[in-house]
Amino acid sequence: MYSPKDYWTNLAEGFEATDASGFAPILHPQAPLWFNQAIDNLQLRAVRRALSIAAISPGARFLDVGCGTGRWVRRYRELGFSPVGVDATIGMLRIARALQTNAPLIVGLANSLPFSDATFDCLSDITVVQHIPYELQPKALQEMVRVLKPGGRIILFELINGQDQHIFPRKPQGWICEVESCGTTLIDWFGEEFFFLDRLFVRLAQTVFGRRGNRADQVQSASHLSTSEEYSLARRVYWKLRRLTVPLSACGEPAVEKICPASLATHAVFVFRKRI
Repeated sequence: MYSPKDYWTNLAEGFEATDASGFAPILHPQAPLWFNQAIDNLQLRAVRRALSIAAISPGARFLDVGCGTGRWVRRYRELGFSPVGVDATIGMLRIARALQTNAPLIVGLANSLPFSDATFDCLSDITVVQHIPYELQPKALQEMVRVLKPGGRIILFELINGQDQHIFPRKPQGWICEVESCGTTLIDWFGEEFFFLDRLFVRLAQTVFGRRGNRADQVQSASHLSTSEEYSLARRVYWKLRRLTVPLSACGEPAVEKICPASLATHAVFVFRKRI
């Protein structure tokens, strides 16, 4: 049975000693570093845009829920906020501390945050609730709103298109309805990570290799290949080709965002205000 805490604990333990960037446990574990760096750059651009929409004052108390290896906590401090990170996985927080995350890091579950009511000015949830089963998502969102001050902002960055055994996406209106039902009002939202060329290539690769899943899945299943050498060769070719499709897709993102409906992206970024 799927358990979010067990899932992230296993990832933290598996990559703690092998990934100096801290990206593998929180992005795409089986992907090359260059790929995770490309995704991180894309997400950073989106978070900066969300912060501009949220109009958060310097020095604001900022909670990052599901902070993982601490990449957003470190960046929020660099941007002049007063950040706190909370994560259910001790292994993730250990990596975050090793990566010089000089901010409070606290063990806690998203659906039972260890903070008093109205503690923070802003809160971010970067691809966290999408990994929580549907029946538990409302409680996690209620907790996030609870610890936020009236008028405070929530930045929610979640999957809207995709499928896998450990992700539980919603369509944009679904995320909006869930968060607004907790006592917030949507300020604005936008699509993130269209990556049409790369998504097309991955879909083709999945068809060839017989693997199903979302765009971020890597070619890990090769039961029909006769030898491990063939699988290894196929995987190298796969990533060499993505070394072309990923940069091309990233370069085209600004133009695609302007002409395509936001609902066609893989993720969406929402900015909410807690009602007074």
